[in-house]
Amino acid sequence: MLTDYAFVAFFIFFGIAFVGIAIGSAFFVRPQRPGKVKLSTYECGVPTIGTSWVRFNVRFYLIALAFVVFDVEAAFLLPWAVAADRLGLYAFIEMVVFIVILMFALAYAWRKKGLQWV
Repeated sequence: MLTDYAFVAFFIFFGIAFVGIAIGSAFFVRPQRPGKVKLSTYECGVPTIGTSWVRFNVRFYLIALAFVVFDVEAAFLLPWAVAADRLGLYAFIEMVVFIVILMFALAYAWRKKGLQWV
């Protein structure tokens, strides 16, 4: 039993050592010549105008959060849909409750105008 854990510990140690050696050797081998162009802010090839401290509307974060929530819903819904015939009525009721809760969240965000892009 201890030998099983020894194999796991060996591979974890080997993985950490390999990554550490790769990053360490890259640090010493790479050229280190920072210049004005290299240290400038890069915005998709367009020169920046003004300061980088710009206030963003909170709506962008709300839309991103709603996207993540519904992306997680899809991640939970797909395996359930694949095995729905074997799970039974209890799993079906649980998934209906899960979807209803998320629909209430969507209705709340929609009512508060959190999904409007303007």
